Amino acid sequence: MVKSNHKLGWLFASPYVIYTLIFFLFPLGWSVYLSLTNWNLISPEYDFVGIQNFTDMLKDERVHAAFWVTYKFMIILIPMALVCSLILSLTVYSLPKFKEVFAIGFFLPYLASGVASAVVARGLFSYNSPVNEWIRKTFHTNIDWFGSPTLALMILCGMITWKLSGYYALLLLSGLESTPKEVHEAALLDGVTGFKKFRLITLPMIYPQMYTVLILAIGVVFHIFTEPYVLTGGGPNLATNTWQIEIYNQAFTRLSAGYGTAIAVVNALLTFITVFIFRTLLEKWGTKNGW
Repeated sequence: MVKSNHKLGWLFASPYVIYTLIFFLFPLGWSVYLSLTNWNLISPEYDFVGIQNFTDMLKDERVHAAFWVTYKFMIILIPMALVCSLILSLTVYSLPKFKEVFAIGFFLPYLASGVASAVVARGLFSYNSPVNEWIRKTFHTNIDWFGSPTLALMILCGMITWKLSGYYALLLLSGLESTPKEVHEAALLDGVTGFKKFRLITLPMIYPQMYTVLILAIGVVFHIFTEPYVLTGGGPNLATNTWQIEIYNQAFTRLSAGYGTAIAVVNALLTFITVFIFRTLLEKWGTKNGW
């Protein structure tokens, strides 16, 4: 009977197992192998070069830039997205009516095309845009939004925050809605209100949703491509050169597919390490708060 149950379990799990083998494990193994070659994406022949691609990365300033840009995004983007999504979720939660309508409205930017958003942003911050014309007339100065490394990075963080906040807010809202009302009533009786209530009660109660949002946001940071590719191409001075842009440029522009694959492998490894560190810290915080 036990063996029969095991077979039935494997039968039901087999579609996912087969999918994982075909679309994840096999491509992953093939990528690791290609990262050790000098394949140029076109020729059917390529040579095994060992760890040469990885040692070359140690001297490549473009790869160095992608490394630091990713963590700059993490420092700026994740707090922005978290704060905005918290504000949105708390706002919707406090509404007496039409919560669903507002929740769907805030979610819509997540469905917007990254290319379309980037084109709109380019028009908004272009030299002849109404925004720049007003700034020139009012302050007698001209701002080169995409020519400044700091401003370009901030604009991209703002765009991605706008896109993700509604989706993350829905996740946090589910946690708020599942919190027993008795907990809030007890806090009110004890005189715990305002930010103190938010810090001591609301945040710990939505820990599972916060955990999910933060892990998802970290994954997004390591896979940013569309917005900087359309708006800045990784510039100025590699200030927005993400891992994905560098992988694309190496593999499809310079036709150094072996080197590009090696960069992708390093990106995957750094993503795993960063997620593991954050998971460990978040789980310690959750354990401290009773989870």
